Amino acid sequence: MDWTSAQLRSLVELTRRGTITAVAESLGYTPGGVSQQIAALEKATGMELLRRTGRRVELTDAGMTLARHAERILTTEAEAVEALERTRNDASGTLLVGLFTTAAAEILPPALRKAREDHPGLAVRSRDMDVDEVYDAVASGAVDLAIGLDYPDVPIPRDPALRVTRLHRERFSLAVPTGSMGRREAVSMAQTRDLKWILPSAESYYGRAVRTAFRRAGVEPEVLHEVTDTAATLALVEAGVGVSTVTDLMLRLRPSRFDVVRLRETIERHIVVVFRCAAERRPTVVALVDVLRAVTRSGLGGRA
Repeated sequence: MDWTSAQLRSLVELTRRGTITAVAESLGYTPGGVSQQIAALEKATGMELLRRTGRRVELTDAGMTLARHAERILTTEAEAVEALERTRNDASGTLLVGLFTTAAAEILPPALRKAREDHPGLAVRSRDMDVDEVYDAVASGAVDLAIGLDYPDVPIPRDPALRVTRLHRERFSLAVPTGSMGRREAVSMAQTRDLKWILPSAESYYGRAVRTAFRRAGVEPEVLHEVTDTAATLALVEAGVGVSTVTDLMLRLRPSRFDVVRLRETIERHIVVVFRCAAERRPTVVALVDVLRAVTRSGLGGRA
């Protein structure tokens, strides 16, 4: 069959995400580009792979069958590329990295500078994506590796095919409107019972992790505003709308005027790098992971 990896990956992602739009966002294409990939795949196979029902699409039996085999084809292809790269001793080649907004702003620039200095043959491309999507992106082969977040209170599911390596550990504090807590340097979770909150959706790992930690302390956060964007959350705290949890890395996103109060209990998040186990000896992957470790250790306070 005359098909391409990009076409097969679009089909596999459709089984994971359910809509053309979601596939486009995941792979960095336009919806029209994804539709063209699927159409080309139908032409190559001579079979209908999608069935359109109103505004939605669903895979036909042939589409589901090909998608199952496509996952194995893509895995085998990735393993072949990784095996070939291991025959070289130098870290030369191109890696596509998935990462979330804070990592793109604070980790990627120094990492790119160090990679250019230490490994001039290594080319790095990046794709900004929702932090909860990076694990699936690595698993599907949409990116070579990704910088993500893991929460001890709500750990990400561990796929045996993926390696999750911690780069940095940071502790949450409380961001509160200026003067609203007097001169307190620290509060317990119990003392936040009457506060109004700004938090991400409970469907997100971050939102679930914060709620889980506070519920363990007997507190149910009253969330007035569900906000995913960190900069928007900080702006709302600054405006006196409510309180939120915050880390040192999050505080770097925008200059803000509010008070930061330490939580006596520990709530943490871990910045992690995710890659396929089969790639852990690829010279390019090893080199970039080492660069990310060095950058986070020196630039984010050294807490591994």
